[in-house]
Amino acid sequence: MMEMMMKLGLALVFGMLIGIDRQIKHKQLGLRPSMVICVASCLITLVSIHAFGKFGGTNHPNMDPMRLAAQIVSGVGFIGAGVILRRSNEVISGLTSAALIWSSSALGIAIGAGFYAEAAVGVILLIAAVNVVPILIKSIGPETLSRHDVAVKIMVEPNYRMTELIKTIERKGQDGINAKREFKIRYMKLKDLENNCQLIDLTLSVPDSQYTTEIYYYIKKIDHVQSVEVEQL
Repeated sequence: MMEMMMKLGLALVFGMLIGIDRQIKHKQLGLRPSMVICVASCLITLVSIHAFGKFGGTNHPNMDPMRLAAQIVSGVGFIGAGVILRRSNEVISGLTSAALIWSSSALGIAIGAGFYAEAAVGVILLIAAVNVVPILIKSIGPETLSRHDVAVKIMVEPNYRMTELIKTIERKGQDGINAKREFKIRYMKLKDLENNCQLIDLTLSVPDSQYTTEIYYYIKKIDHVQSVEVEQL
């Protein structure tokens, strides 16, 4: 039992390390799905290893108790893929939900095979991976982990100087704005419209404390901005 808890706990820690690395680099596979997948994979492996000793043996030499379970894992993976959505600006959402759907199959396999303690520890770690650990990491980790992305579309007047507008949006060097509260541009696309105006399509990395409404009104008040559309990703 202690060895099993150690393995599941170590899987949580290693998945967390991978998730931190991905999140710092603003990759789609973030903290929660990395931990969930790692814990669930460890749980399935533990069930597979111990299932033969529990259900196989000399009385059933040709028995493979985990053959059907392997098909369950593959089949549920397709269900999880259905909740992954590709949104604007190459943003992908639903990875955590997909990982949890897949992980629930691992819990069902463990319970069905009679590994109740393993399943109990697994579900506790999975819930902690989604709800508790990310909050702790954000509170003690680097500033990059305490930010979220928003998609912004701005229509500006014709021939307006874009560089000055971008600097204003980023809030760099403004009074009372430190580096942690600046907006960081992760993606930018410029497009000419039929009325000679320009459309700026941005993905901004902003502090978690910044409300979407605050971002909207801040950009809307900038000179020469005609319209603004803000979406939290």
